[in-house]
Amino acid sequence: MSCEADNKDEKMDKSNKQKVVELLKSIETGAQEPVAYINPEKYIQHNQAVADGLAGFGAALGALAEVATKDPSMAPKVSTVRVFEDGDFVITHTDYNFFGPKIGIDIFRFEDGLIVEHWDNLQAKVAETASGRSQIDGPTEVQNLELTGANKTLIKGLLDDVFFGANPDKITDYISTEQYDQHNPGVKDGLAGLGEALTALAEAGMPMVYEKNHAIFGEGNFVVSISEGIFMKEKVSFYDIFRIENGKVVEHWDTIEKIIPDAEAINTNGKFNF
Repeated sequence: MSCEADNKDEKMDKSNKQKVVELLKSIETGAQEPVAYINPEKYIQHNQAVADGLAGFGAALGALAEVATKDPSMAPKVSTVRVFEDGDFVITHTDYNFFGPKIGIDIFRFEDGLIVEHWDNLQAKVAETASGRSQIDGPTEVQNLELTGANKTLIKGLLDDVFFGANPDKITDYISTEQYDQHNPGVKDGLAGLGEALTALAEAGMPMVYEKNHAIFGEGNFVVSISEGIFMKEKVSFYDIFRIENGKVVEHWDTIEKIIPDAEAINTNGKFNF
């Protein structure tokens, strides 16, 4: 067997999670090998600021390198903290320096062991949060794989009843009254903290409104929901990560990103389209 065939087999032996983590890290290191995890014939891009295909991915990295050359503080850094897998999808939660410090939630879709599609949501890091927690710290270990389906159903109910307003009084059916650790920069811990933040936004004439859910992914005790709506009077994408214990949500992370009008987007694939 040739060395080339050996290298191909080694790449295919890696898990999809490993491939994604290595690909993201290559943004920092410049390693070329992980690019081979992307299907060169099909790479559908949903980041509205990046063009389709490997060419678009390469152009984004080139622009990043150019910025870093002019300002070393902008050199790319990538630390992936959480990784989840749901069927053909891998979801990551990453601490970036990507055109500035950001927290990102990325979603990759695989076909035959190669990445064929990518979505993401990026939000600027802040120095201080309302809860005192960072936007990305907290537990990372995936547990209770046998509860994946039940936990995804729980979050579907939370979205329908609370986020979309069908039965908001049922919030304690979904979120723990004893522990609700919050990583959203503007929200304090607990149900009281959530209520205080939502009330303040509403009173300021800028209510947070969830309008549509596009996807729910989960692995064990972690569930990720992808939605769109209104925040600070702008059309946004909501990526929410929930951690569940004993049938209740006990922790929440998120990223919120403004949706670019289609006419201004670099590609025509849309922000969602799962």
